[in-house]
Amino acid sequence: MSRATKSGRVDLFQKCRNFTRHKEAEANGLYPYFKAIESGADAEVIINGRKMIMIGSNNYLGLTSHPKVKEASRRAVERYGSGCTGSRFLNGTLDLHEELERRLAKFMRKEKCLLFSTGFQTNLGAISTLVGRDDVILCDRMNHASIIDGCRLAFGRTIKYKHNDIQDLERILTSVEMEESQGAVLVITEGVFSMEGDLGNLNEIVALKKRFGFRILLDDAHGIGVLGAHGRGAAEHYGVEKESDIIMGTFSKSFASLGGFVAGEAAAIDYIKHHARALIFSASMPPAAVAAVLAALDILEKEPERRERLWKNTRKMQQAFRALGFDIGKTQSPVVPLIIGDIDRTMLFWRELFEAGVFVNPIIPPAVPPDLALLRTSYMATHTDQILDRVIGIMEKIGKKVGVI
Repeated sequence: MSRATKSGRVDLFQKCRNFTRHKEAEANGLYPYFKAIESGADAEVIINGRKMIMIGSNNYLGLTSHPKVKEASRRAVERYGSGCTGSRFLNGTLDLHEELERRLAKFMRKEKCLLFSTGFQTNLGAISTLVGRDDVILCDRMNHASIIDGCRLAFGRTIKYKHNDIQDLERILTSVEMEESQGAVLVITEGVFSMEGDLGNLNEIVALKKRFGFRILLDDAHGIGVLGAHGRGAAEHYGVEKESDIIMGTFSKSFASLGGFVAGEAAAIDYIKHHARALIFSASMPPAAVAAVLAALDILEKEPERRERLWKNTRKMQQAFRALGFDIGKTQSPVVPLIIGDIDRTMLFWRELFEAGVFVNPIIPPAVPPDLALLRTSYMATHTDQILDRVIGIMEKIGKKVGVI
């Protein structure tokens, strides 16, 4: 029941008191979130004083503990201090920020680049700034929450198309409703979809772009550093870098830090730079974080063997899970989901794995569609064969125990 205040109104906090699902899950030993890690984000971590295998990290190249990355962060703190105390727009721009923007623009083969303080803010800022009142966004249904929220903030209209369904996207583009629209069109997709691990059908979207003349925003948070001959992501993988108008990336995955960026035509980047509220009213990336990205970019460019090791590990785990009978969907990346469907069984599987010393991420609705609950596993260049073989053995044993395989 709702509890009224003295004025007769419902207490704003009553819905908070009514929220007890987390306490019920904790009581049943089935609460998987906010687990405190007591060590670095490596292939093995310490939780509650116990060593565990980490197969739930986005640290794809394993650079968070690389000596060069840590040393670069230390040197930046010694020179610049711990923070910038302001936004990029005012007193928060360092020469380090500008150096990283130049380096990334060159690396991504774009005219210009702009840094944001987080990946989430990057999508909020870029999408809400670019899309005006008469414009239309065509958004893949499985796009990340930051994209969805960016679309909500934009004054234009958003239409979702079925996940990776090029026919549905074409249907919308040829609809009477779209023909009557007088504004511009922005199509947004991900390079690697973060829960399912499948790739956005970017080459087919580019083919439609040549017919209909829209712009493309590619969120490649999980693709940069992973895909492409040089690690430039999905656009390089498909050979459509020039046709991908705005490429968004984050630093909390392959770049072993925190923050985000957009890269593209100089005019578009300058427009975002001077209009994006998520940039203008947020404190800038701290110097240690920027320096870590610069060091990670050096390693990414100079050590392609890390990416090769990542893909060796990825293929090993994909093949092993399929051979055991797990449903891993259509993944084409180091993100390998174990699709279970039933929420209770998913949470039970998670608990059994956690007790066996394996950390994975349980993903349930609304993060995924109903009846598509899954365990999200992901792999790193620094996972050894010995570690991965242990994971495969534990997965087989528990998968059979809980009736998933």
